[in-house]
Amino acid sequence: MSLPADWLLRRSVVMCLLLHSLVLMTFCFHHAATSCSKSCYCSESDSGGKTVRCSNLQLTEIPLDFPNDTRRVYLDFNLITAVPANAFLGLPYLVELDLSHNELSQLEPGAFRGLGASLQFMDLSSNKLVTFNAEAFEGLRARANLSNNPWHCDCNMQMAMPRVDLEPASLTGIVCQTSDPEEIGVEGLAFLLAPDIDLCVVMKRTTDVAMLVVMFGWFTMVISYLVYYVRANQEDARRHLEYLKSLPSRPGKSEESSTISTVV
Repeated sequence: MSLPADWLLRRSVVMCLLLHSLVLMTFCFHHAATSCSKSCYCSESDSGGKTVRCSNLQLTEIPLDFPNDTRRVYLDFNLITAVPANAFLGLPYLVELDLSHNELSQLEPGAFRGLGASLQFMDLSSNKLVTFNAEAFEGLRARANLSNNPWHCDCNMQMAMPRVDLEPASLTGIVCQTSDPEEIGVEGLAFLLAPDIDLCVVMKRTTDVAMLVVMFGWFTMVISYLVYYVRANQEDARRHLEYLKSLPSRPGKSEESSTISTVV
């Protein structure tokens, strides 16, 4: 076999091996991106993408291996206690998320980051959510079910609600189980449907009192300084007058005074 033919054969073999490796790697990556999450059941939805069902599996944490083309995730009836930041960041096509009937008591800031453009409905009902963290819902415009949670309504919640972009009707699911201050009487009420209630009134009163105390303190300091300044100037004036009196009189003035006295 001639040298050019041998070189072409070797080059062809190398190229075939490289092409085979590339195809294999592409298949592996595609499989990893579209394979179903461990312990969950996956099915293809009619509109395309996957529906991942992880219901009633006694899960305590949110799985991290959802397929990238997932459109619906059902994690209801588990034992999940928290949603960490960026928990669903790799799911750009997710339209529905069900986290109902868990033990959720904490939604970390950025818990649903990356879902703002796609998510349409989220179910957080029947959990143990007490505080409303606006940072957890950043960018979301979805409809959310927030009912059947032991919400604690206070000034922090009142200030946090206007900062979220959820569908307005979603916030009607926040029914106060406890409140601060208690005498406001919002227990059992949907907070959004009670616009006349101001849970920040005590904080405002406390702030007003604090401002009055600070102003009184400054006023007292100013008065004290003025009194000290006046007294110090009076003392200096008295000492200066005594000093002037202690000075000897000039002789010329004494003779003039004597002359004037004699003339008089």
